[in-house]
Parts: sequence; structure tokens; C-alpha cells
Amino acid sequence: MASIGNDSAAGIYFHPFPDQPDERTRNWPLVDSLWNVPVLLTLYLLMVRYAPKWTTSYKPLQLRVPLFCHSLAMVFLNGYICLELYTATRDLGYNFGCQPCRVSFNPLEMRIVTAFWWFYISKILEFADTAFFILRQKWSQLSFLHVYHHSTMFIFCWILVKWMPTGATYVPAMINSFVHIVMYTYYALSVLGPRVQKFLWWKRYLTGLQLVQFTIIFFWASQMLIRGCEYGTWITLSMALYSLPFLFMFGKFYMQKYTVSAVAKKAV
Repeated sequence: MASIGNDSAAGIYFHPFPDQPDERTRNWPLVDSLWNVPVLLTLYLLMVRYAPKWTTSYKPLQLRVPLFCHSLAMVFLNGYICLELYTATRDLGYNFGCQPCRVSFNPLEMRIVTAFWWFYISKILEFADTAFFILRQKWSQLSFLHVYHHSTMFIFCWILVKWMPTGATYVPAMINSFVHIVMYTYYALSVLGPRVQKFLWWKRYLTGLQLVQFTIIFFWASQMLIRGCEYGTWITLSMALYSLPFLFMFGKFYMQKYTVSAVAKKAV
């Protein structure tokens, strides 16, 4: 790969997309082996397929303490990821609209790489959301949208942390981690009982926030394609296309949950 200017002396080189995995994360836990993804994904899908049959033989569990602790931990983890990505990219002068990949062992760059790794790990920890739904027998929440979202985000994040934990990747990761701060804050508060739940009127806006997230990512990725950003055409196109099914499914859920139900209540 060709280096630019004097950056080679600092161990920095730029590339639109590496032919080999990023040398910094190559041997990191749950990144190195190609078997990590199919094994973990298979275990997750087996849980989704068979665990509900087992739990229906028992009464639904409340799990308020585990739910609160998990949600609070995810708030802090996503807060760390979002803050690290924001401060490190700001200090390095990253461009929001078009940031080429940059491989470097500079401490600030390594903070970004580490944040990406934790972002990937957070997608594995989010599998616990599905387990909680099953154990609590919240079947309406165990939807295709939920399983599709968790499965595909896990795969996508593994690809990014293995090959591209740098460059413009920080934008969707930072936006997604911010949304998850809000989402897990809601989850944590929702298990505290009726005294707190009456203040959670803003649940519908959480779904709206998800829609805003995927809308921003779609237009952000589209403008990179139009501008010919040296980031990687196929991964940029993938981000744009990946956001479209979520826009449709979250939009459909929002319409059914809030718009249609509101009209029905007025009719009654």
C-alpha cells in the first residue's frame, strides 16, 4: 500500500480498503478466527428456535435485577464507545463527510480501534436481550425485526472490526452507540415499577430515534458514494443498502404500534 507524504515514518498509511485484515485487530479476542461468527450466530439462532419451547413449560420470570444490571452496564459501555469515538476522532481531525481509512499505532488511533472492538463485543452482549424476552415470555418483542437486527449487526460489526476499524466507520458506530445509550436507559427505567413507568411516555420517540438513525446513515453513506470517498465503495454501498430494510421495518412497526392504534382508540 502506498504511503502518503511523511506519514510512512510515523507508521501511518492510507487505503480505500485493505486486502488483508487490519494488523492491529488481527489477533484480538473473538476477531481472529473465521469460526467465531458462525459458531456464535448458530448458538444464538438455536436459542431463538428452541428456547421458547422449553420456557413455555414454566411461568414467566420477572428478572428485574438482572435486567436492570444488564441495561445499566450497556448504558455505560455504549457511553464509553460513543465518547471515545467522538473525542479521539475530533482530536485527530477526522472528517464527518468522508474519512479515508488510516492505519496507525498512534495512541489516539488505538483508542478508536479499541472502541470499535468494544462496539463489536456489545453486539454479542446484546444477545442477552433476546434471552430476557424468552425467559420473560415477551413473545411480541421476539419479532423477526428483533432477531434480524441482532443477527446481522453482529456479522456487520465483525467485518468492520476485522478489516476496517478506522476511517468513516466511526460515524455509524458513534450514532448507533448513542441510540443505544437512550434505549438501554429506557430498559433500565422500565423495570423499576409503576412509579417510574408512568414517566416513560417517550417510548414512541425511541422508535422514532431508530428511524432517524437509519435515515442519517442512509443519506450519509449515499453522499460518500456520490462524492467518491476513498473509503471503500462496496462497504459504503453495503451500509446504505443495509439501512433500507430497517427503515421499512421500523417504519412499519411505528405505524402499527402508534399511528394505527391511536386511530383505533379515537374510534372507540
